[in-house]
Amino acid sequence: MERIAVISDIHGNMPALESVLEDIKIRNIERVFCLGDLAGKGPSSAEVVDKIKEYCEVVIKGNWDYYISEKEGNEVTIWHQKRLGIERLKYMKALPMYKEFFISGRLLRLCHASPNDLFHRVYISTEQSKRIKLFEATPTLNIEADVVGYGDIHGAHIDHFQGKTIFNVGSVGNPLDINQASYGIIEGKLHDKNKRPFAISIVRVPYDIELAIDQANSTDMPEKQEYINELRTAIYRGRKA
Repeated sequence: MERIAVISDIHGNMPALESVLEDIKIRNIERVFCLGDLAGKGPSSAEVVDKIKEYCEVVIKGNWDYYISEKEGNEVTIWHQKRLGIERLKYMKALPMYKEFFISGRLLRLCHASPNDLFHRVYISTEQSKRIKLFEATPTLNIEADVVGYGDIHGAHIDHFQGKTIFNVGSVGNPLDINQASYGIIEGKLHDKNKRPFAISIVRVPYDIELAIDQANSTDMPEKQEYINELRTAIYRGRKA
C-alpha cells in the first residue's frame, strides 16, 4: 500500500507548514502532494515556496498562486510579489491545474478548486449538480474521475454521492473550520486499475499560532489584522461569527 500526504492552502504560514511536514515525517510518509495556494495572506510566501519545492513531488496551482504570479497586483499581491522575486513567480505561473492517476482501481483527480477552473468553488453544502462537475473528463485521460481531492475552501471533509467520493484536505496555514492545520492521507496501490483496499483520512495538526502571529506582526504586510483574526478564530474575514 502506498501512502501519499496531500496538503493545500499554506498561504505563507511557515510555523503551520513545518508542523505538518514534521507530522508527515513521523508517520514515515515519503510522498507529499500540494494542491496550491502556497503564497499570500501570511508573511512567509517566499520561504513557503522554497519549502514546497524541496518537499513536494506534485504541486498544483491555486487561485492565489495565479493572482500573484499572473495578474497586475493590488496592494496585497504587490507586497507578496516583491518578496517572492522573479524566479519563484515563474515557478508559480508554470504550475499545472490538476493531477490524475489510478490507485486501487480508482481514477483519482487532485486539483485546487476544480480541474479546469480555479474559481469554480464548491462546498459540502453546494448542490450536487455543481459538485459533480469536478469529476467530468479532462483531456489527460478523457474519462470521469472516481475520486476527487481538492483544497480552496479551507474546510476539510469527505463525502460520497452518485457512486463518487469527494474530499477536501482543508488548509495548512489558514484553516477556516478548526484553528488547527489540516491535511489528507491517501492509501492504496498506486497505478493499479484493479479494485483493492483504499482509504482517505484527514489529519489535524496543532501548531504555534502565536509564533505565526509574531512573524506577521514583524512585517508591514497589508491586511495583517484580518489574517491574525482568521488564525485565532478560524472564521473567514468576510463572514460574521
